[in-house]
Amino acid sequence: MSSITPDSKEKTFVTNVVMIDERKTAIEGYVVGADNYDDSSNLKKTADERIALIPQPSDSPDDPLNWSPAKKAVTLAIIGFIAFLPDYTAGTGIVTLIPQAIEWNESQYNVQKAVVGNIFSLGICGLVVVALSNYFGRLPIIFLFQSFALATCAWGAAATSLKSFIAARILNGLVASAAQGGALMWIKDLFFFHEHPRKINYVEFPIILSPYLGPLITAFIEYKVSWRWGFWLCTILWAIGWLLIVGLLDETYYDRTIPEAEQIPRQSRWLRLIGIEQSKAARSERRPLSVISQPILVITKIPVLLIVIYYFLNFAWVISVNTTISIWLVNFYEFNTKNLGFFYFFGITGVTLGWLIGHWMHDAFGTFYAKRHGGRILPEARLTISYPATLIMVVSLIVIGLGVQRHWHYMVLAVFAAAQCCGIMICTTAVNAYLLDCYPGNSGEVSAWVSVGRIWGGFMATYIQLPWVQKIGPAKVLGIQAAITFAASSIIISLQVYGRRIRQWQEKNDLVEK
Repeated sequence: MSSITPDSKEKTFVTNVVMIDERKTAIEGYVVGADNYDDSSNLKKTADERIALIPQPSDSPDDPLNWSPAKKAVTLAIIGFIAFLPDYTAGTGIVTLIPQAIEWNESQYNVQKAVVGNIFSLGICGLVVVALSNYFGRLPIIFLFQSFALATCAWGAAATSLKSFIAARILNGLVASAAQGGALMWIKDLFFFHEHPRKINYVEFPIILSPYLGPLITAFIEYKVSWRWGFWLCTILWAIGWLLIVGLLDETYYDRTIPEAEQIPRQSRWLRLIGIEQSKAARSERRPLSVISQPILVITKIPVLLIVIYYFLNFAWVISVNTTISIWLVNFYEFNTKNLGFFYFFGITGVTLGWLIGHWMHDAFGTFYAKRHGGRILPEARLTISYPATLIMVVSLIVIGLGVQRHWHYMVLAVFAAAQCCGIMICTTAVNAYLLDCYPGNSGEVSAWVSVGRIWGGFMATYIQLPWVQKIGPAKVLGIQAAITFAASSIIISLQVYGRRIRQWQEKNDLVEK
């Protein structure tokens, strides 16, 4: 359940399984070992009976936690694919700047407004999607936004003027990040606590990969045919995502606080696709429209705000390198578009390495921590993995800056740009897992705000990077960015020391106000 409404908190659900209070568990720590419970006879556990299922699923086959592994995997794969598309399309626009400027007789600066406007709009989209999904359900909202995203992407590919293209790209940004902004919402609906880090790693992999794969593929396309084919390919991919939603995706919102006998029975997936069944359920549950305001309330949580700032200050410099490295390679190393296409394999290599490391590291550290703390995992433990990731990013920025300034071999740039991607991939899973553990009832909201930090960090970097480098040189600029990245790690230290007490204090104040 992504968001617990005020009404649902008052209800009691009598069941034959042990009830685990996730809000209390988030403060005191998640007890994952089934042997650590005083009475585990009625506790639902994994097949090997070693791990307690958190949250405890209901007995209904409609409960997404009870879906088959295959249906869960297909749903996660579709969300990952759709979440991949916004930044892939935005990355496509980075490579098409020069031919568009030539075709429309405009400066590259003016054409770049389409990229900047699109990136900024993506951040807003996630917050709106989560707010609407809390009331109207996940499926109809993602279907609606995917339909508009497909239409606006096709508009951009067919645009005959810069003004038309900029309008299309900005409108596309306002509807494109439905899956990206609400990724944790889907993961929380489908999977148990012990599965979260690995599933987050799966979904974040295509999201972090997409800004690199877009320029790579488009560079090869542009080398042979018009830049428009880069955006027509994006349109085809958006159409595939739309077909996957229509053909395979299902509603994952399910309120386990309502007894099964009082649940609105699921009848037709087509009715759920257009939101009719969800509307009936919302009226039946007397779900208040106030749930739409949840994204605004969640950012008042100090840990959420601090993580968004931390991620903003880290991801910004990943995008700054991505958006300017092609210019450096053309100006200093005389690369053509084909060379750039091959060079952008650095992003794929780095992100894939980070995903592979994270696939094992996050679970391994969680198991290690639980063994040393009586089978209990505090959310703040998730952040420990960010320390080596931060160090990797700091070193990478310093070496890239010096390498460009002193014209070192381009393979030095490729290796350390890949290392920076590896670091941000590891860091991304860590901060998402932390916030999901802290606020399990607001998975969609925290996901949207992390997405805002990432997207608006990229927006800021895209806007300031070129003039900043031109003014003081790449070595100083990336050195300053490395210092900011290192300083931002103080946020992680503060949260690990004081985060639990801050959450406890805010939780008590919230209860007093209610």
